[in-house]
Amino acid sequence: MVQLSKVLAIAAACLASPVVAHPGEKHDPHVIKREIHARDAMAAAAKRSLGGCESSLHARELHKRSVARRARTVNQLRQKRGITANPQKWRRNLAQLEEWEAIDHNKTDILNYSPATPESIIFSANTSCILTPTVTDGPYYVWGEVIRKNVKEEKYSDGVDIFLEVQYIDINTCRPVQGALVDIWNANATGVYSGISTTGNYAADGWDSTYLRGIQQTNRDGVVEFETIFPGHYDDRATHTHLLTHLNATILPNKTLEVGTGSVAHIGQLFWNEVLRSAVEETYPYNTNTQSITSNEDDMWSVLQADSSYDPFPEYIYLGDSLEDGLFAWIQIGLNATADYTDNSYYSIAAYLEADGGHEVSDSAVGGGSASDGGNGTAPSGVASFGGSASPSAPTSA
Repeated sequence: MVQLSKVLAIAAACLASPVVAHPGEKHDPHVIKREIHARDAMAAAAKRSLGGCESSLHARELHKRSVARRARTVNQLRQKRGITANPQKWRRNLAQLEEWEAIDHNKTDILNYSPATPESIIFSANTSCILTPTVTDGPYYVWGEVIRKNVKEEKYSDGVDIFLEVQYIDINTCRPVQGALVDIWNANATGVYSGISTTGNYAADGWDSTYLRGIQQTNRDGVVEFETIFPGHYDDRATHTHLLTHLNATILPNKTLEVGTGSVAHIGQLFWNEVLRSAVEETYPYNTNTQSITSNEDDMWSVLQADSSYDPFPEYIYLGDSLEDGLFAWIQIGLNATADYTDNSYYSIAAYLEADGGHEVSDSAVGGGSASDGGNGTAPSGVASFGGSASPSAPTSA
């Protein structure tokens, strides 16, 4: 794994800093050290379990369906967008984060593929290393978002389009996790999250905004698909996309999740390679972002996710020959369906969205089901409303 001393140094720096981009994203470095050791032991056992079933008939059939589905999706996206140029795919070796970032990917790992290239080569995935550890959901998780595939809104969602496929595999059976409800959220092009209006993150329309947030339910192959944008960067964190997975949660008629139902089976963050991020940052409106950039190497959480078992980087392909055509990205995540992080300190709720808009939660820095509305121990109820909740069209960090 990456050097523990480096992890703890970064963690300590975050704890000591009086101002951080995400107020509340603080964890005891000694606790982190213990959890790293525990996670390593669980990962080793889980990887052995995966190794014992990944060659089974149902696992091989799932892999074939996944390859065909990704190829079909890309072809449909290219046709819909009128793209005729050959796409590009990012190829890389699975290695520790520091080794990944040391590679000159501009010269060795971006290849042009012709229509004759086998789909099995282009659209495969790291099926032998699909474990991703649970990490903090950050202090900006909002309960009450609506089930929707396209999380972009008319305003405040400008950027490089990403069509993201996430596939959840049960580490104990190598079978797809069906019926899971997956939250997604990320910052916009200038590093601002919707739904939050507090020091370090003032979103336009404040607590009522909902751009780049949504929920999807996994299908029979354990897959969710989202239409979103490449996330923007912000101070003290590497560029990332948040995912949070619920099992056995109740879906209300208004397409939101009922508070207090189900379990939290996984909390994760997807990270994006530096070369891709740098290319995106050169485009508008990312190039108007004035916040400082943090590399994957210097990030507190990406280093916790990267070793021979943890692969935090999605595979992706340019739909055309430029970023303006958009990206198709995919990743497989190994999930322990028996786990429940509802009472874990990494799980915290910053706000609830209900019929009359968003509501701040008191002391959202504390996780483990401690969030409440106004400190009264109960969560707001009602229907989430999208009317007038979108933010202004030009992204801003104000």
